[in-house]
Amino acid sequence: MQKKISNLPFKGTPEQKEALQKVIDANKHDSSRLMGVMHEAQNIYGYLPIEVQQMIADGMNVPLEKVYGVATFYAQFSLSPKGEYNISVCLGTACYVKGSGDLFEKLKELLGIDAEECTPDGRFSLTACRCIGACGLAPVLTVNEDVYGKLTVDDIPGILAKYGK
Repeated sequence: MQKKISNLPFKGTPEQKEALQKVIDANKHDSSRLMGVMHEAQNIYGYLPIEVQQMIADGMNVPLEKVYGVATFYAQFSLSPKGEYNISVCLGTACYVKGSGDLFEKLKELLGIDAEECTPDGRFSLTACRCIGACGLAPVLTVNEDVYGKLTVDDIPGILAKYGK
């Protein structure tokens, strides 16, 4: 699945920029530390928007294309922010066979966003994942750390209501 770039404008703070600059300054003389710096940047910002990638590229003296290439190659990096409530739908085989694709489509419809996007108010984000190891509860979705299983499409509005939607 191709990673999506954020649909929201970048809203970094001066404090975040200062924290990232400290990380870059501590590592800028060793380009082999690029992934470590990127991990720290994602911890600071929650994701790696192009503005942050540019700061890393400039500070580490590496091409932006290299930073972007690493960000898009490795699954642990995200190019879009996570909402206050990150909804992750398991699309592994057991869940998919039992209807998780339909759950995912219903969430897209009700939230008005696509996969790897965040609602404009920053409350909800939607991701797809592979097996989370709860096949006996298929189909499964998580909202942050909360796990919901044996779901139908009709359960989705009630789940969203618990989180203020």
